[in-house]
Amino acid sequence: MDRRLLSLENRLEKCNHDILDYVEEFRDLSKMVLSRLAGLNSYKAQVKGEVQNLLTRIERAQRDIDYLGSVTDSNACVEVHEDLMKQQLLEEAEEKKKLKLLLNASCDHMLTGIKSLKIVKKTGDKHGSWMKDPGKKHTKIYLLNGSVNNVLWEFANIMIFMENNQTLNARRVTLPFPWEGAGQVIYQGFLFYHRYGSLNEIIKFNIQRRKVADQMLLPGAGRIPAYQLSPQTKIDLAIDEHGLWAIHAEPETGGNIVLTKIKPTPMVVEHSWDTPCSSRDAEAAFMACNTLYVVYNSPSGGASRIRCVYDVLGAGNTHEIPVLHFPKRQGSHSSIHYNPKERQLFAWGDGSQIIYKLHTEQKV
Repeated sequence: MDRRLLSLENRLEKCNHDILDYVEEFRDLSKMVLSRLAGLNSYKAQVKGEVQNLLTRIERAQRDIDYLGSVTDSNACVEVHEDLMKQQLLEEAEEKKKLKLLLNASCDHMLTGIKSLKIVKKTGDKHGSWMKDPGKKHTKIYLLNGSVNNVLWEFANIMIFMENNQTLNARRVTLPFPWEGAGQVIYQGFLFYHRYGSLNEIIKFNIQRRKVADQMLLPGAGRIPAYQLSPQTKIDLAIDEHGLWAIHAEPETGGNIVLTKIKPTPMVVEHSWDTPCSSRDAEAAFMACNTLYVVYNSPSGGASRIRCVYDVLGAGNTHEIPVLHFPKRQGSHSSIHYNPKERQLFAWGDGSQIIYKLHTEQKV
């Protein structure tokens, strides 16, 4: 009996030892599996990013390429027929002609100086935007405070806006989705803005009916800031004599600014241009008469100046002009919007609402 009990104890001890070995092996296996799962998640995120980048590049290719060659042999060598090339050149020339008609070549003035500055009021956060609606005859002033917010303030006129209590006599409009950055514009009764939390979704909001009228995705936009010195703004929207534009930057252009003409009804891309204007040390930009003006500054804030101008219809698309300095004022701008009706700039600088008067001359 003693021998049997001793044998049983030995077997139980061996069983316990084996179980401990199995537990240790299982722990090692669990650690290895968890490590590989973490690696797979990392690869998944990397692949997702690469696929998103590929989709963006495909969208840009589809936008810019009018014709594709045909595969004519087993080596997939692309041969473009001479007649097809001629037809393509004719189509491109026709497209440029239509584009010039669309943008109305009679808009022939360009900015040659900034004459004066008027600080209308100092209210709100460091970042924001304010403007009039150039597509309406009324004198209403609109204020959008902060780089992320969902409240639009509407004032009957600039005199009421200048009163001390900024919201006492203002109409409050709550948006269904907050905005991101300071690149909002108001045109023909609609607010256009980059939706917060989205990569490149632009919302068209009916201010009077208080509801979303349309939305679109802007290909290639939203991955990097439009301006290095205003990183809160990924997509900057602009209005000039010929309607709605979007200003943004893309990694594929080396951080240079991309300019896109948008048809507001329905919201679709009409045309896009890769400009030579760098987003580095840029703080804001605006459109005036088919021309992009990019405003630069120093990272610490100083005298703002325009030193890159891009005319979408001009010869060579650029103008050789001297650097245009804003009237002496230390600081920086988070937004600058051109009002084509009054030919003035409505700017937001360090919480101040500013109006700049412009001097223009006919394009040569």
